[in-house]
Amino acid sequence: MQGSRYSILSLLREALRGQAGWKPAWRDAQPQPAYDVVIAGGGGHGLATAYYLARRYGVKRVAVVEKGWIGNGNIGRNTTIIRSNYLLAGNVPFYECSLKLWEGLEQDINYNAMVSQRGVLNLFHSDAQRNAYIRRGNAMRLHGVDAQLLDAGAVRRRLPFLDHENARFPVQGGLLQKRGGTVRHDAVAWGYARAADRLGVDIIQNCEVTGIRMKNGRAVGVETTRGFIGAGKVGLACAGNSSRVAAMAGLRLPMESHVLQAFVSEGLKPFIDCVVTFGAGHFYISQSDKGGLVFGGDIDGYNSFAQRGNMPVIEDVCESGMALMPRIGRVRLLRHWGGLMDMTMDGSPIIDRTPVDALYLNAGWCYGGFKATPASGLCFAHLIARDAPHPVATAYRLDRFGRGAVIDEKGMGAQPNLH
Repeated sequence: MQGSRYSILSLLREALRGQAGWKPAWRDAQPQPAYDVVIAGGGGHGLATAYYLARRYGVKRVAVVEKGWIGNGNIGRNTTIIRSNYLLAGNVPFYECSLKLWEGLEQDINYNAMVSQRGVLNLFHSDAQRNAYIRRGNAMRLHGVDAQLLDAGAVRRRLPFLDHENARFPVQGGLLQKRGGTVRHDAVAWGYARAADRLGVDIIQNCEVTGIRMKNGRAVGVETTRGFIGAGKVGLACAGNSSRVAAMAGLRLPMESHVLQAFVSEGLKPFIDCVVTFGAGHFYISQSDKGGLVFGGDIDGYNSFAQRGNMPVIEDVCESGMALMPRIGRVRLLRHWGGLMDMTMDGSPIIDRTPVDALYLNAGWCYGGFKATPASGLCFAHLIARDAPHPVATAYRLDRFGRGAVIDEKGMGAQPNLH
């Protein structure tokens, strides 16, 4: 572990000095004429990619270009959940790799990201759902991933406040992954940014990509609001704006952009000790360290590039929450926000080279973006550095839709082709 910059003594000192002595966690870098690699997008995936490029693959001249400020995008607009409870062989190894990276993240980047492995419990409400969760749990166990099936009594003892006898959606049990949980999302951005900066990565904020310059069919850099930046290789990690940025290189991606809203209630005494998902609707909830209920549900059904939601979805999410936990009807909503999802038609991501030489793509994360952050960064860095897919991301090819090799995972949330 590198030397820590924060300690009890430093906290006490700054408390007495009016918090006036803290130094920036990363440099406000100015763009250089050229780099070995330029990553477009300074969210969690872009920062993690830059960090692993420098840390594991020895690429030193790396820049991350972000149109706003670090932490403004999806990395700060999600419900902080981490898990690897997937079914299909194309997904399980990747998300398990990500969960293992989460487990060592704080030691790796020397930053308190508040990793909390409090467990993720997926409830089921019918015999058919039970069978589906048994199948998923068995698939996880075959890949060495922890999974435990709970019956109705075990769920009732753990979560007595649920509406277990609901006439339409009686709780019959749940699939528990104990190693799942939550991580403080903005700490992930700040931690990766600081760690990458320490390795010499230039993090260039308030610098929007306006074009991708090509020469003889090869990407040679990016046009930005702060001028042209040359690059040996260009990586796109632009979250919900992937299709718009890829179009600058003449690419049309197989995805749509939708808004996904998330919500936080007023602070309450602790009563939810894990992440709970409602299998009869699409609703998930946990409780933050400050006591607020953090929850979400379906995407906004129409295409949009706006980072704001609408009232019908708020009503729909709250109805699902009331069906599962009637007592939260008296809780006041403190705030909500919208993140922009680029969603592939099979609900799984793309980490691959593009038809343009030296242009690489990391996109289409749907609901899975936050929990995938470390593995996404590692696999994208591996791809850029070695021009070959990482062993756990070989299924995430761009051409899988043309080949009929889709990864139609049903356990990750809503996807556009179901709306």
